[in-house]
This record gives sequence, structure tokens and C-alpha cells, in this order.
Amino acid sequence: MRQLLIYSVYVPLLFSIYTINAQPRVTQVTVVKEGFIFSNPPFASCHASTITELPNERFMAAWFGGEYEGHSSVGIWTSIYYKGKWSPPKLLATGKDKDTSFPCWNPVLFVNQDQKIFLYYKVGPSPREWWTMVQYSIDNGNTWTKPVRLPGKLDGPVRTKPVQLSNGYILYPSSTESLDNTEWYIHLERTDSTGRNWEKILINCDTFDVIQPCILVHADGTLQMLCRSKQNAIIQTWSSDNGNTWSPLTRTDLPNPNAGIDAVSTSAGFHLLVYNPLEKGEEWWEGRTELRLAMSYDGKTWNDIYTLEKHDEGEYSYPAIIEAENGDIHITYTYNRKNIRHVILRITSTDAINFNSGGE
Repeated sequence: MRQLLIYSVYVPLLFSIYTINAQPRVTQVTVVKEGFIFSNPPFASCHASTITELPNERFMAAWFGGEYEGHSSVGIWTSIYYKGKWSPPKLLATGKDKDTSFPCWNPVLFVNQDQKIFLYYKVGPSPREWWTMVQYSIDNGNTWTKPVRLPGKLDGPVRTKPVQLSNGYILYPSSTESLDNTEWYIHLERTDSTGRNWEKILINCDTFDVIQPCILVHADGTLQMLCRSKQNAIIQTWSSDNGNTWSPLTRTDLPNPNAGIDAVSTSAGFHLLVYNPLEKGEEWWEGRTELRLAMSYDGKTWNDIYTLEKHDEGEYSYPAIIEAENGDIHITYTYNRKNIRHVILRITSTDAINFNSGGE
């Protein structure tokens, strides 16, 4: 296993970065395992992976795959990870509707507190005209219910995983794109603990064009959403009332080339973000040649701790990140639209020096 030592600075909220009370930490990143989910895939192109943990040290990943993004052949594929190996890809869902076949998009896997696995995914001719389908499994993915469409104008999770709060409510980070693709908006959707009784919470996006948010949960219960944007930066908003209301959107110091991101709050108290640390180019795929992992303790100051990919060309994008029960971090992402890469990291962070311990 490869190990990297990254030195970053943790600053308590009551002090500035220049104070002597700041406590440097040593972050150790250990690569437990890395590789591709499949070989010789039964599709020409794939994208937009999602991953979740199952009982007995198993994991499930899903993605969309077919001739190319937006082609009617594109369906939702899944694979199971067990004892260091991924099972062969299995086609789980398609966009066939009577005599018409639509492409599938952006699967999202989620396991609620009752251990029911939900699979949300989009079906439709484009991200401006798609709708959301959902199906679930109560036997760890061995069998699935028939997919049904979410009612009304609900979108469900657009690309990143939902979060279930301690009060049982499930929060779904969501967004919409105008038909002419000139305006993007984020919003939040919420259900009870069973995934029923939906409600939609609107968010004032001001002049920002933002989609595909992901949710962080801080130790005091504060929620933070980080968003993909057209403004060359990751955009954020905060909530202190379980997602009922949200602060005005603001820029972070993190770049964003109009590409998907994902983040997770860990049991160790820090937050992790996977993102492309570049600015957008003239074409939509430009700026996706590098993929990094960043860490934060407060959601405001982020430090890069690991580089997943760095190339002169190609696309390494649309990451998904979760923390496993044993504390390991699992990341999946698109690898040149030809495969899905899976990386397992072990991350520890400890105080390097205690400046308040006295002495000369």
C-alpha cells in the first residue's frame, strides 16, 4: 500500500490562520486498493458512477452505459464489489417506454436506516427534459421492484447521494436546468425516513448558475451544500435548521470547470471533497484532466491531500465518494468515458504540534 504524508493547517473557529493557537495536523493518506470496475465492457461509453455500501463488506456501484451519452441504448448498469473483486456489469434499468426508448442518466444509490437500497435515475431525451425513476431492493440488491416515476415535478437526487439526518428525514440534493440551458438552479427535496411524503424546498440562487449539489453535515448539525457552477468556482450555501432555509449562495476558493463534484462528512470529524481543480475551457469537457481529493474541518478552508489523476488530456470526472463502516474512503469516477475507476483510501489526521502545551 502506498502512503503519503500531507501537511495542512487546522484552525479552530475562534482564531485566524495567523494565530499561534492554530494546530498543524499531519494527514496520512494510504492507498488500500485501486483499479477499474470492469474489463471488456458490453458498452462503448460509460459515465456518472455512484457507490454505496452493503452488508457483509460488500459494495454496489452503478453508472450509465451505452453507445454514447444521450443515445437511446444507454441504460443503468451495476456491479458488486466483494473480497477485492467486482462482479461483471449487469444491466439493471433501461429507458424503454412502450414503443419508445429514451436514454438513462445519472444513477444514484442510497441505503436508508432500514437497509432498503434505493436506485434513483433519470430517463429522457436530455437533462432539460428528463424525469426521475426509482426502484428499490430489500434483499441487498438481489431483486428489485419495478421502477416507478416520481410524482409531480419532483427531481429526486440529481447526481449525488442523499443524506439521512438523525431525525430520520432524508435530504435529496437536487437541481434543474432551463429548456434553453441558459439558467441553472439548485433546490432541496425531503422525505420521511421511508422515502415517502416528498416536499420541495426552493433556494434563491441569485445570479449563480448552479447544479448537482452535494451535502455535508457538520458536527453541530449545520448543513452545507457545495455546487457545480458555470462561474469557474465551487459555490456554497448553508443551513442551520435541518435544510428548511438556506443562506445566500457564495463562492468558495475552490475552482470548478463546470464539472461534477462530490463530498462526504466522515465519522472522524473532517470533510472530504473530490473535484477537478481547473477552470473551464471553450469546450464542456475541458478542465477535467485532473482530479483531486481535498480535506476540511470547517467546510471553509480546504487543503488538497491527494491527486487521483493528472494528465495532459482526457476526462477524469463525475466522482462519487462514501465512507465505509470501517472508516475507509471509497471513490469512483469516470475514466475517459471507457471505464469506472475505484479507489480505496485510508485517511488519518492527527495533531503534529500542540502550540498550547507550554515550554519555550
